[in-house]
Amino acid sequence: MLVAYRLLAPGSEWHLHREWFQRSALADLLGEDAGVAQIHKLYRCHDRLLMHKQAVFDHLVGRWRDLFNISYDVLLYDLTSTYFEADPPFPEGDKRRFGYSRDHRPDCVPIVIALVVTPEGLPLAYEVLPGNPSDKTTLRGFLERIERQSGKARRVWLMDRGVPTEEVLAEMRQADPPVHYLVGTPKGRLTRLEKHLIAKPWQDARPGVQVKLLPQEGELYVFAQSVDRVAKERAIRRRQLKRLWTRLAELSTLELSREELLMKLGAARAQSRKAWRLGVIEVATDSPTFSYRLDRKKLRQARRREGRYLLRTNLVEEDPAKLWSHYLLLVTVEEAFKNLKGDLAIRPIFHQLEARIEAHVFTAFLAYCLHVTLARRLRALAPGLTPRSVLEKFAAMQMIDVHLPTTDGRELLLTRYTQPEPELTCS
Repeated sequence: MLVAYRLLAPGSEWHLHREWFQRSALADLLGEDAGVAQIHKLYRCHDRLLMHKQAVFDHLVGRWRDLFNISYDVLLYDLTSTYFEADPPFPEGDKRRFGYSRDHRPDCVPIVIALVVTPEGLPLAYEVLPGNPSDKTTLRGFLERIERQSGKARRVWLMDRGVPTEEVLAEMRQADPPVHYLVGTPKGRLTRLEKHLIAKPWQDARPGVQVKLLPQEGELYVFAQSVDRVAKERAIRRRQLKRLWTRLAELSTLELSREELLMKLGAARAQSRKAWRLGVIEVATDSPTFSYRLDRKKLRQARRREGRYLLRTNLVEEDPAKLWSHYLLLVTVEEAFKNLKGDLAIRPIFHQLEARIEAHVFTAFLAYCLHVTLARRLRALAPGLTPRSVLEKFAAMQMIDVHLPTTDGRELLLTRYTQPEPELTCS
C-alpha cells in the first residue's frame, strides 16, 4: 500500500491515513477496511520494512532478468542527496549531517543516497549514507555487494569523476577477473596529459564526435570532443562574457563607496562565474576604483577545452564509439535521481527516527522499481508514453459506491465502475 501510494499520489503517511485511502479503491482491491491505513500501522510497517531490503533486491534482479533479459555487465554508479525539514541536533551517530548539498540547500541537513543502476535504469542496490561522506569512500562496498548478488563477471562500471580513488581503481584492475571501469577525469589531469594528447590524431567515434586515445600505464585515456557540445559551451561562454563586460562597464561609471563596489562586483561574479575566471579584475586598495581586462591565456585554454571530456578506462581494447556510448549512459542514473525527487516526490521528509527515514527512502525506491518496470513495458507496447502519463490516463477510471435507501429503512449499496476509454483497453 505504501509503495502504491508513493507511485500513484506521493505524499505523507498522514495524508494517506486521513484522505487518500478513503478516496482510492485500495480497500476493495485489498479486501480490507480503513483500519489497514491507521497511522500507527503505517509507521509500524516502516519499522519492519528494512529487514527485507536485500531479499527484495535479490528477487528483483531475477525478475528483471526473466522479464527483460537484462544482463548486468554494465553498471552505473552515482550519488545524490536529499534534505530534511527537521532541525539539529540529532542523536550521536545519526546519518543526518551537514555536508555538501547537491540540492543547493546548504541550510538544510542532508543525507547522501548512493545508487547502482543498469543502463536501462533498473536499480540493483542503493545505500543511505551520512550527509558528509567523501564520494571516494563509498564505492568499494558496492563492488563487493554486486559481486555477491550477481556473481563475478566481466563487468563495466561507469562513474563520474571524483567517485573512485586511485587505490580502488588499482584494486579493480588487479581483481580476478578484472573489474573494468570508465570514469570521468578531473581537469587537472587533462592539464598534465595535454602535451601528449596534442600529437595524437582525432578518430571518428560517431557523427559529430571525435576522440583521441592515449594508452598509459595499463589504462586508456579517451579525449573526446562533441561538435554540438563545443558550439553550446562556446555560446554560453560568449554570452556570459558579454554580460559580465557590460556590467563591469556600468560599474566603472557609477559613483560608489568601496564597500558598495565590492558588493556589486561580488554579485556580478556570482552571476557569471565562468566568465569571471577568464578576466583579471583588480580593485584599488585606497579608492573605489577598479580595472579589468581579459586574460588571453586563460581564454585560449578555455577554448581548447570547450565541449571536450577526458575519460579513463582499463578497457584498452574497446572501440572508441563504444566507449563514448558507454559514457553517455551516465544520464540514466541522473534520470533515476530526477524521478525520485520529482515524479515520486521523495521530499519532503518529516520522519524523525533514522530507521524510519531509511524505510521512507526504501519505499521510494520500491516505487521507482515499479515506475521503471512500467517504462520498460511501455517501450514495447506504447512507445512515447511515460509512466506518469499512463497513470494519469487510468486515473479517469472511477469506482463509485451508490447508496439507495429502501422504504423499510434499510440501505442498498451498489458498487459501480466507469467504463474505460478505448485507449485504456487491451486490443
